Amino acid sequence: MVGYDPEATCVSTVEAAAAGSASGLVTRVLVSPLDVLKIRFQLQIEQLSSRNPTAKYHGILQAVQRIFGEEGLAAFWKGHVPAQFLSIGFGAVQFMTFESLTELVHNFTSFKARDSFVHLVCGGLAACTATVAVHPVDTLRTRFAAQGEPKIYPNLRHAVVTMYQTEGPRTFYRGLTPTLIAIFPYAGLQFFFYNILQQFSKWVIPAEAKNRANIKNLVCGSCAGVVSKSLTYPLDVVKKRLQVGGFEHARAAFGQVRTYGGFLDCMRQIMREEGPGGFFKGLSPSLLKAAFSSGLIFFWYELFCSLLCSLKSPERMERKEG
Repeated sequence: MVGYDPEATCVSTVEAAAAGSASGLVTRVLVSPLDVLKIRFQLQIEQLSSRNPTAKYHGILQAVQRIFGEEGLAAFWKGHVPAQFLSIGFGAVQFMTFESLTELVHNFTSFKARDSFVHLVCGGLAACTATVAVHPVDTLRTRFAAQGEPKIYPNLRHAVVTMYQTEGPRTFYRGLTPTLIAIFPYAGLQFFFYNILQQFSKWVIPAEAKNRANIKNLVCGSCAGVVSKSLTYPLDVVKKRLQVGGFEHARAAFGQVRTYGGFLDCMRQIMREEGPGGFFKGLSPSLLKAAFSSGLIFFWYELFCSLLCSLKSPERMERKEG
């Protein structure tokens, strides 16, 4: 159901946006702890190893215990309000744009809307559109997840006002360049592999096993997310480092801090000081998050679209599943 289907057009672009928003909201609640872990690991300059006495975090279990001990359970949902705005907005714009683009491709080009290559390009473009729309919220989410105790920003309004007054409006788009560079292949590959895996599953799962469709969507989405994240992860690290620029005073409790002059300067400093492994800090929780979030996003999106179709026309829904 992901992407325009000329044989079963029971979901409008507005409904696709609603389903995308709902899937983003539910998924964000479930994966927020992994996101906080990933961000903490990405922003740590020191090596993620128990053999490094200056490193605050060594691994997933140690980080969970330390964060819980120092900041409490609520720390795993730090920045959850801006994160929810991010997820809801991103999901709405991404899926609405994706559905519209695949429909345009089908109607005005010789390509078919269900082709994997079409999903690759349209998925990347849809994600870039959504990224530009919600990037300021992503920056806010990163600041909230990155700050320790005592908090620099007690609430969302204070964060927006303080950042605007002290750093200017451009600060809300810090890290946009590596984000766009990373999000196009990541999201494109995500839709690409999801489409391929869905087609492959038709050969493996009998057509009459419709009751397994939701599990199939979850597994296909998870696999697509892991592969896509693995291929584009270094750019996500660079993005996170740039987003906390000008926020160094709040990072002092977590270890060393660095100031970066831009995208290329950030990459040079990471390579020089941390080596190639620096670009893969936080990969473990990130892959866990990618598996859960990507799987759940597609799972909930397909489910909400199916519910919308069934509410509009049960007969059309049966035709679409067939």
